Order: sequence, then structure tokens, then C-alpha cells
Amino acid sequence: MEEIKTRVCIIGSGPAAHTAAIYAARAELKPILFEGWMANDIAPGGQLTTTTDVENFPGFPEGIMGGELMDRCRSQSLRFGTQVFTETVNKVDFSSTPFKITTDSKTVVADTVVVATGAVAKRLHFSGSDTFWNRGISACAVCDGAAPIFRNKPLAVIGGGDSAMEEANFLTKYGSKVYIIHRRDTFRASKIMQNRALTNPKIEVLWNSVTEEAYGERSLTGLKVRNMVTDEVSDLKVSGLFFAIGHEPATKFLDGQLELDSDGYVLTKPGTTQTSVRGVFAAGDVQDKKYRQAITAAGTGSFSCFVIFVHLQF
Repeated sequence: MEEIKTRVCIIGSGPAAHTAAIYAARAELKPILFEGWMANDIAPGGQLTTTTDVENFPGFPEGIMGGELMDRCRSQSLRFGTQVFTETVNKVDFSSTPFKITTDSKTVVADTVVVATGAVAKRLHFSGSDTFWNRGISACAVCDGAAPIFRNKPLAVIGGGDSAMEEANFLTKYGSKVYIIHRRDTFRASKIMQNRALTNPKIEVLWNSVTEEAYGERSLTGLKVRNMVTDEVSDLKVSGLFFAIGHEPATKFLDGQLELDSDGYVLTKPGTTQTSVRGVFAAGDVQDKKYRQAITAAGTGSFSCFVIFVHLQF
């Protein structure tokens, strides 16, 4: 197995990973970046590769396709000298320094590591759910809710936690009406978030209900929703459906070597990207369960490098 030594190894392929790589490469630290190969069933570039129009990233007034944005980030990393490997990291050893990062074909020995493997939005699978993904079905209301296809149209949210309540309330700014589809007769969301949703005149809750089909032509136009108590299937005319059932951070490969929270996100020291292991940093959605935006991920990627410079006494 090939062994390579570096001062900085970055694991990930999204905005956080490439921003960290750009900063480190411009500082002549010669970083190595593992972008993965269909890691978590997503192509190199992360979640943005599954997104069509990105209209909230600065510098692109006309918008940009998610895949193109990440291609540009990758090109910029390469331009400054980042060595990119399209391999998935399957093992790390943070028990001592230098750290070891291992794929199927090579081991990288690194003085510092940036974990930027992201988090994947949980999706439900039913008839039409894949067909209309990014054509009316999304997992991020904040990212996509203001899109023209959703404005002044009836929309739906699936979920029963705080995220579902928050996304439903957010969508009322744009949609004509918002349905919350929930499989139980009570929400698990906090009382205050429930109250905000239940008292919003533009929100209607479909209790004890599950979505069985999404349909339309070029984009989503409706759902088939089954009531689990009566078994009745109704036709719900909506132009948008948003999954709000949580995210799964890509942290399993860490094998418990970094401190995680109860949901599996990497814990970092407040105000920093420093993890529980000195010299190992976490950036982007793998440690951010609140914002989950490309721009905030990029910010933590750059901040990681500032801390690395101090750590290495650069």
C-alpha cells in the first residue's frame, strides 16, 4: 500500500473541503484531499451535485447549477496545488500523531486533518419520489423555498419535529398554503414550535397520513396521501414537497475516534472548528446541524485553515 506524507489532509468534497484546500494550498502547505467515490451514494462534490439551480451563493447573480459550482471549486483547489484523490476514506487513526488516513489503495500520514464529509438529508422513497427530486421535491426549504416554481403555490412538508415546523413556517412566506403531512396524531416538536405552526393560518396539518405517490408532468403537481386510520387515499394538489425528517452526518468511518453529539455530528469547541482530538478539525455540515448552507460550510472551511496555521506555527 502506497504511503504519502503531508502537513494537511482534507476528507470531503463539498464547499467546506475545497475552501480549506484552497486556503491551505495558497499557503504552500501542499494539502491532500480525498473527495470520495460515491461516498454515501453521492458523487464527488457533495450534496450540491444533487441540486439544480443555486441562487443564494454570492457571485452568481443569475444562479449556477450545483454541479458546476462544485466543479469550479475543485478546479480552484487544483489550480493552487491541492492533490485530489477520487477515493473514499474507510479508516482513520487519530490515536497518535502524525495521523493516518487510509483508503483501499493508500495511507496518508498527516500532521493535521480536516474532516468535511458533510451530512445527507434523509429522504423517503415512494412512487415518483425519485422522478420529481429537484423537480418539485426537495429536502431544504431554506435553500429552495423561494424558487419561482414554489411562489404562490400550495406546498407540503413531511415531518413532525422542530425542523418540519420551522420549514413549514418558512414556506408560508412564499407558498399560498402549506400542508404538514405527519404519520402520527401528535408532533414530537417542541411546544413552542408546534404552537407557531398550529396557529399559522396558512398551515394545515394532515394527521395520521403518509405519502404514497408523487405525480406530475415536467414538475410535481400533486401527491397521493393515505390516511392510516381510515385507509382513505386523497389527492393533494401541491407544487412542492419538502422532506423534513432529519439529516445523517457522514461520521461512521471515524469509528468513535472523535467526540460526537447524540445525532452523530462531530462536536467542536465553541467558536472554533477544533474537535476533541488536537490537530483534527471539522468543517461544514458534518459539524453544523443548524445552518447547513454552502456559504456557512465554506466559512468553516477557511476558518479551519486559520487554526491549522496556528497549530503548525506557520
